Amino acid sequence: MRKINKFLFIPYVLWMILFIIVPVLLLVYFSLFDLHGHFSFENYKQILTWKYFRMIWDSVVFAAVITLITLLVSYPAAYFIRSSKFQNLWLLILIIPTWINLLLKTYAFIGLLSHDGIINQMLRLLHLSEMDLLFTVPAFLIVASYIYIPFMILPIFNSMKDIPNNILQASSDLGASPFTTFRKVILPLTKQGVLTGVQVTFIPALSLFMITRLIAGNKVINIGTAIEEQFLVIQNYGMGSTIALCLIIFMALVLIITNTKSSNGRG
Repeated sequence: MRKINKFLFIPYVLWMILFIIVPVLLLVYFSLFDLHGHFSFENYKQILTWKYFRMIWDSVVFAAVITLITLLVSYPAAYFIRSSKFQNLWLLILIIPTWINLLLKTYAFIGLLSHDGIINQMLRLLHLSEMDLLFTVPAFLIVASYIYIPFMILPIFNSMKDIPNNILQASSDLGASPFTTFRKVILPLTKQGVLTGVQVTFIPALSLFMITRLIAGNKVINIGTAIEEQFLVIQNYGMGSTIALCLIIFMALVLIITNTKSSNGRG
C-alpha cells in the first residue's frame, strides 16, 4: 500500500517541479541580468528605490481595499445564504458568474461604465448629467471586488454552515442578544473562513493587471501592471523577473501570517 501511495505521489511532485520550482528558478536566473544581458545586481538595486516602494505600497493598499470591500459584502451575504431555505439556489446563483471568462466580465463592465454605456444612457434619458465612470479608481475597485466576491463568500459560508444550530439556540436561551451571539459565537467560529477568504482575495488582487488596464487605464499602477510592462513593453526580462520574485516573496509572507493567525486562533 505504501508503494502505491508513493507511486501516486509522483505526478504531483513532477507537477510541482515543472510548473513551480523550475519557473521560480528561471525568475532567479533572469533577475541577475540587466537589460543588455550582462550579469548584474542592478535590478535588485532598482527594486529598493522609492519608485518601486511606492508602487508596492499602492499595490498593497489597493489589494487591502478590495479585500475589505469583498469582506463587507460577503459576510452578510454568507450569513443570509446560511439562514435561507434556498441555500442551493443562492449558491448556484453565486457560482454561475465564476464560469464566465474574466475577460468577458471585464468587457461587460466596460459596456456599463463607458461614456456611451448603459449607465450614461439611462442618465441621458432622465435628463441628468453624464458621469465619467470608466478609467477611474472607484470603477477599478468595484469591478475587482465584484470579481472576487464569490471567492470570499464560499469559505465564509462553509465556516458558518459547520456551526451547529444548537449552539446558536443555546446562546439565545442563555439570554444573549443577536449581536452578542454574533460577536461571541458566530464571528470566532467563522474566523478560519474569513482568513481563507482573505488569502484567496488579497493575494490575487496584488497582481491584477488585465482589469487594471481595461477598467482603470493608467490611473492605477500596481505590481501586476509593472510586471506586464517590463516583460511585454520594455522587454526587460531581468527587471520583470525581479519584481515577480518580490511578489512571490510577499505572497508567501501573507500566507505565513494568515496561517499563523489561524493556528493561534485554534489554539
